[in-house]
Amino acid sequence: MQTPATDTRTHALSLTPSGLLTLLNDWGEPGFRARQLVDWLYSKRVFSVDAMSNLPAALRLRLNRDLSWDLPQIISRLNSSDGASKLLLSSERGLIESVILRYEGRTSLCVSSQVGCRLACTFCQTGRLGFVRHLSTAEILAQYAIAEQIVQTEGRRISHVVFMGMGEPLDNYDNAVGAVNRLTGKDAFGLSVRNVTLSTSGLAPQIRSLATDVRAALAVSLHAARDDLRTELMPINKRYPLAELKAALMHYQQVTGDKITIEYILIRDKNCGVREAKDLVRFLHGLRAKVNLIPFNSHPGMPFDRPSDEDIRTFQSYLAERSIPAPVRYSKGLEVSAACGQLAAKNLETLTAIPKRNDVLNRNLILS
Repeated sequence: MQTPATDTRTHALSLTPSGLLTLLNDWGEPGFRARQLVDWLYSKRVFSVDAMSNLPAALRLRLNRDLSWDLPQIISRLNSSDGASKLLLSSERGLIESVILRYEGRTSLCVSSQVGCRLACTFCQTGRLGFVRHLSTAEILAQYAIAEQIVQTEGRRISHVVFMGMGEPLDNYDNAVGAVNRLTGKDAFGLSVRNVTLSTSGLAPQIRSLATDVRAALAVSLHAARDDLRTELMPINKRYPLAELKAALMHYQQVTGDKITIEYILIRDKNCGVREAKDLVRFLHGLRAKVNLIPFNSHPGMPFDRPSDEDIRTFQSYLAERSIPAPVRYSKGLEVSAACGQLAAKNLETLTAIPKRNDVLNRNLILS
């Protein structure tokens, strides 16, 4: 957050609504004042005390003095012609990327949960950074606050939040879950639990804990359903192989009753043949799930390529013939390197790196 290194003040976004009520009660403020403050922050999405016009000047002064309200500075903003905006935000150590995704009828935000990532998936730019640090709950929510300020000027509101930016959310479990519960809390930001998605690369113990700790949609980055191939693509599979991952997903589904989304990036000559489709069908047996097929988003320095349209159709058809929903999802923000797997903010050079032209141009295929 943009506060001096010696600043030990609690950030306002680190406090739950009940925490704010308790704080103002401790200050001797009447209950209605605390409710006014909660209304400004969580209902009206106003993140500046000076704009909270019905609070007394003395209270505003103390709120500014005793709490931090600063949001990360926007270092750069790149807008894509498809409605995506990639934001490069400052932080204490390292840069953070968030992506606003505009659709007809909804506006989504992809948030980061860590600076860098320790999982080192071979197809992901973020993993090449290595791990720097966890983001706090306040820093995760600050990305939402900044995006809300941007889209409010367009007559929009952030309706969906996906934890699919930099980092593995379940590796930063407490802060990610805290942010989700604030986003979906009826006394907080109040987003629908169906509209907030936690994505994981497969941390099995944390998936089991999610079943009782949070209400949100769950997405699993699978990308291969055979242990040798998945371990090659995603080293986390060595720690939590597919059998353990599936057992955790079965437990999650038994407790919550929720359908699970399987994210599957299609990589040419790697994981999108008929053999891999059969592996995926076997893995999904017994699970209520849909599969999002995502053609690989090429980026400079990555050794993989997007599969052919024929390969995509064949893989999707194999799943569809076995009654497995498998829409093909084309990532927004390709032309500004804001698509799936492309977030890697070391500096402005990596921010503005241009992806390979075939991913920008070859998006005519529509499969649903």
